Amino acid sequence: MIRKICYIVLLLLGHLLNAAAPVFGQGYEVSPDGAWCWFADPRAIHHENPKKKIKKTYIGYIDVHGNIKAMQYDFVKNEQVEVLVRSWFQPDDHNNPTFLVLPDDRVMVFYSRHTDERCFYYRISQKPGDITTLGKEMRLETDHHTTYPSPFILADDPEHFYLCWRGLNWHPTIARLSLPDAADNVTFVGEPRQIVQSTGSRPYAKYVSNGKDKIYIAYTTGHPDNENPNFLYFSYVDINSLTLHDVQGTELAKIEERAFRVNKTDVYIQEFPTTVVDNPQQRDWVWQVAIDKDSSPVIAFVRISEDKRSHEYYYAKWTGTEWKKTFLANGGGHFHQTENLEMCYSGGMTIDPDKVSEVYCSVPVDGTHGAVYELIKYTLDDAGYILSTEAITSNSPKNNIRPYMIEGSLGTPLRLTWMHGDYYDWIVSKSRPGYPTAIHSDFEGMNTAVDLAKGLVSEENSFQDKLGKRFTISLDVVTDTTNYEGTLFQIGDLSYQLDRNSLKPQVEFKGTIYPSTNILGSADSWRKYNRGTSGKWYAPEKLQRFKLTLTYEKGILYTYVNGLLDQYIVIGKINQPAVKWTSPNDWVRSIYVYNRVLNNQEITALH
Repeated sequence: MIRKICYIVLLLLGHLLNAAAPVFGQGYEVSPDGAWCWFADPRAIHHENPKKKIKKTYIGYIDVHGNIKAMQYDFVKNEQVEVLVRSWFQPDDHNNPTFLVLPDDRVMVFYSRHTDERCFYYRISQKPGDITTLGKEMRLETDHHTTYPSPFILADDPEHFYLCWRGLNWHPTIARLSLPDAADNVTFVGEPRQIVQSTGSRPYAKYVSNGKDKIYIAYTTGHPDNENPNFLYFSYVDINSLTLHDVQGTELAKIEERAFRVNKTDVYIQEFPTTVVDNPQQRDWVWQVAIDKDSSPVIAFVRISEDKRSHEYYYAKWTGTEWKKTFLANGGGHFHQTENLEMCYSGGMTIDPDKVSEVYCSVPVDGTHGAVYELIKYTLDDAGYILSTEAITSNSPKNNIRPYMIEGSLGTPLRLTWMHGDYYDWIVSKSRPGYPTAIHSDFEGMNTAVDLAKGLVSEENSFQDKLGKRFTISLDVVTDTTNYEGTLFQIGDLSYQLDRNSLKPQVEFKGTIYPSTNILGSADSWRKYNRGTSGKWYAPEKLQRFKLTLTYEKGILYTYVNGLLDQYIVIGKINQPAVKWTSPNDWVRSIYVYNRVLNNQEITALH
């Protein structure tokens, strides 16, 4: 009997341990180099249109070399590709791209520098749902600095889209814009408007829309480094009247007339009690706002102690009469490797926008590699009480931080993403290497078959053959940075060139030139200068060596630089008689030619 009881206990313990076992270990790599801040969103989305056979996920990030990148996963074709949205950008993790799906299913990608330039940048896919076909880079000029673009389309105003950001007077700002015209131009419809005016210098805001007529905003008095206490507020914008309201619907301000003033006084709290989500004698910071099934807001936020060394994660839920707040976990202190810098940087948290009772937090856990930030899932009931916790990552060698649950991804295997690795600063400088993290996810299926022997025609410098209906050409290029120009590679009527003035590569075919949007260089030059957002564009660091890959099929030519998709060119028929390749400037060191189109993982493996 004793043995039986022990056996049953062991079985139960085994079941419990398995139930709490990490689902993903340390996750699966999306990109080896990438990071994001948590205020520019959506940094990842999932979009479907069955009629157009679109079922894709897009994830955006920036690396320490100043490459703004985006990964696209196509669930219909089971294909993954990593796109170079913009090279040689300010290497700052605040500059991660955000996404907007337009009514015609084309995807718009936004990005901007951190605080020190008066414009946004954007690119738009030329095909529905396909960011491998991004058009040229466009600028949206403003008369103030721009950071954290968050775009929305709402059903009540299908002729426009809305953009929220940190703009006027460093405060939450909103604008209505025209949809892109035939040349991809957009314009402000009316002036951008400041939404609120705080007693703090820099309120931090998170946004979400109900998809119809409202944009919800959760925001703080200011930056928690500078504000103690730092309150957390909630309001929403009605886009039909451009008015600001509290959670109960009371109008607070007409945005076109004035910004709504918030502060931390007892008089303000008595006058506008439901605008205040949290008013502790601590430093609040907001991580996310979402909408529950009853269209009520839920908010993920952190309370930071006076000395900034203790961070506590909370979940706030509007019950209809009050903000119900639930303590989830202690998140330790700042997660990164640099002491006495950005002490309010928590590991981070995210709400599942499709199941808002589930929250994922990055918390320090003792494992085989010591105290490492791991992801823990908290499930709450309708009353806001914790039902269960579940370890998502475990025994990771490096930190798992800034998790993000992908909008619209319910029912797909790719839902949760996060940063994985070491982190030293939000910007690259001569003081610190910045944010050399990877992007991980919960989706194992990103790894497609790699067979670099299949279809290999030649790996000799003397290759001479007929270009077929499909091919891949991959080149090892060693440059002369003192004479950074000329034709790198030519085969028949097709050549790959570098323009000396713009430093942008270009393809020429039968007399037509197809220039790249991106400079053939990196932002590594920032490593020579002091830390900060100076507004300067330091000279591009020329690439001393890189891998160039070209693929061709059905009239479409793609070019890849170091494994990143750079150009999409509708080039037409290339099939022609036998030709011999040349490198007029003698930069090409080796060549690999395939009679098929390599997949993205194979192109990355070549790099």
